[in-house]
Amino acid sequence: MPGTPPGHSPGSRRLALVGGSLGNLVEWYDWFVYASFAIYFADSFFPGDNPTTKLLNTAGIFAVGFLMRPVGGWILGRAADRRGRKSALTLTVTLMSVAALLIALAPTYGRAGYLGAVVLLLARLLQGLSIGGEYAASATYLTEASARNRRGLGSSFQYVSMTCGQLLGLGVLITLQHTLTTGQLESWGWRIPFVLGALFSVVVYWLRRRLTETAAFTEESGADGGTDSARGTLAVLWQHRREAGLVMALTLGGTVAYYTYTTYLTKYLIGSAGMAKSTATLVSFTALAVFALLQPLAGALSDRIGRRPLLITFAVGCTVGTYPIMTALGSASSYWPALGLSLVALVIVTGYTSINAAVKAELFPTRVRALGVALPYAIANALFGGTAEYVALWFKDGGHEKLFFWYVSGCALVSLVTYVLMPDTRDAVLSRAEAATDTDAVPDRTRAVR
Repeated sequence: MPGTPPGHSPGSRRLALVGGSLGNLVEWYDWFVYASFAIYFADSFFPGDNPTTKLLNTAGIFAVGFLMRPVGGWILGRAADRRGRKSALTLTVTLMSVAALLIALAPTYGRAGYLGAVVLLLARLLQGLSIGGEYAASATYLTEASARNRRGLGSSFQYVSMTCGQLLGLGVLITLQHTLTTGQLESWGWRIPFVLGALFSVVVYWLRRRLTETAAFTEESGADGGTDSARGTLAVLWQHRREAGLVMALTLGGTVAYYTYTTYLTKYLIGSAGMAKSTATLVSFTALAVFALLQPLAGALSDRIGRRPLLITFAVGCTVGTYPIMTALGSASSYWPALGLSLVALVIVTGYTSINAAVKAELFPTRVRALGVALPYAIANALFGGTAEYVALWFKDGGHEKLFFWYVSGCALVSLVTYVLMPDTRDAVLSRAEAATDTDAVPDRTRAVR
């Protein structure tokens, strides 16, 4: 078993894990709460009588937020590689706090016409900028802060925290559904979760200011004395363009499946299965709670058997299982059948979500790791993840809803080919300290520190 690099005691690793995860939780609460409450505030910003059209408008703004993710990935990924993971994490949560406050204060169509929709759009663009850097900064931080033989486990907490952020949003929604009337929710109650998001972000800002920088980044910046002007640049990333291409391809199927069975699931159960809003929300909440618990188990499993077996299992399951699962969900009008089918889908998706952060971080050297994770991942998300809900609603509005199921399967198939052909990254060495304590290290396993 590899040794423990200096400065990485079990206590400091646990503190980094908790700190990074809690910050990521609030970031993704703010991100997902928009999708969770869209069914209530769509009327406030877009006039008309067609509910699907209103959801298409709000989903379109949701998707536009993803277009800023590559920009955020580039700017904040570069910052994380040049100034440190900690500083990038602090900046992302600040941006998210401002965006949440903007949404909370946005004027409705009845008061300011389409000005409210413009404010909503600007807030989503700002959130996209923030999340574009958040994913890479947290993925890199959690992976680098974990022991080498537990990186799958450590990085799995990224999706634990992401999912808990969504659960927090759904929990707030369920609470408001039981304390406010539908009219109150549609009138002003939908603003409450965004106010809470801004307050949560202030707490996380304080927490992230107290995090310790990772040893891998400290080692890298110390080695060049902070004078390496190429660190975190597109020129260096181009030298690792094959790895960047791998990140995009392996993300494609995973991100489409994830957003299909998380953010879109509630709307699908309401709009296609005819389920009550409160029941559909409870199905999503319960399924996601179980999903969060599965992430560390699968991450730990990948530390024992490798990353590729889990990725391949996910891709095969998603390719052949999406059509029957989604078709059955469309007929599941009660809680238990819908929950069972949702859990089957999320168990499959766990093969990707639990380890994707580690896999991507393990592909790159320290000097370009955050940017290498951020930019190609953000591009793939902008093209496919952020548009998944919009594509689903577009097919539904055109009367061809089941074509979306084949779309999801096709994306998973592309990723399956990638998983089969790519190397397993479990044994990558991320720092010189790890290499020094690993007597079995060989050149191809230490490529990530060069």
